[in-house]
Amino acid sequence: MDLRSTRVKAPIYRNSDILIASKCLPVVAPEIFKEISKDKVVVFMCPEQENPAVYGKIASVIRSSRPKSITVVTIDGSPHCFTLHAAVNEAFYILGEKLVERHHYVVVDGEKLVEITPDAVRLARYLSIMQRIVEEHPEYLEELKKHSLEYKLAKERHTDR
Repeated sequence: MDLRSTRVKAPIYRNSDILIASKCLPVVAPEIFKEISKDKVVVFMCPEQENPAVYGKIASVIRSSRPKSITVVTIDGSPHCFTLHAAVNEAFYILGEKLVERHHYVVVDGEKLVEITPDAVRLARYLSIMQRIVEEHPEYLEELKKHSLEYKLAKERHTDR
C-alpha cells in the first residue's frame, strides 16, 4: 500500500505492527525486506516522488488507529529516505506519543540491516553538530568513503574545500 493514499482509519492499521518502508527497499534489499516485513502491515513512501512532509499523515494514523508499533526502514545514505525517519520522529513529537512502540532501521550497502535510534535521526538534522563530530573524529570520513560514491568522487575531483 502507499502511505499517502491509505485512509488513516483503515481497519488494517488498528492494533497492528506497521512497517513504513522506502519504495525502493524491496528492489535494493529483497531478502531484508522479506524478513522485516513479516507479520506487518506494509506501507510504502518515496519522498523523492512525493511531498516528504508526511509527519501529519503518520501522526493521524497513530492517533486514529492506535497501531501497536511503527517501524521505518530505508536505505542508508539516501537524503530522500532520511526524511521518512525525520517524519516519524516529528509525528511522535507532535503527539507526545509514548504508547506506540517505534523502531528505525537503515539498510547499509543493500546488505546489512542496522537499527538506529530516534536520537541518531535528530542529530543528523543538526549540521553544525555534525561538523564538530567530523572535526573531532576525522576517522569517520574513512568509514564514509566505504559507502559513499559521492564522497569518493568529490575527494578525487577536489570539489570540496
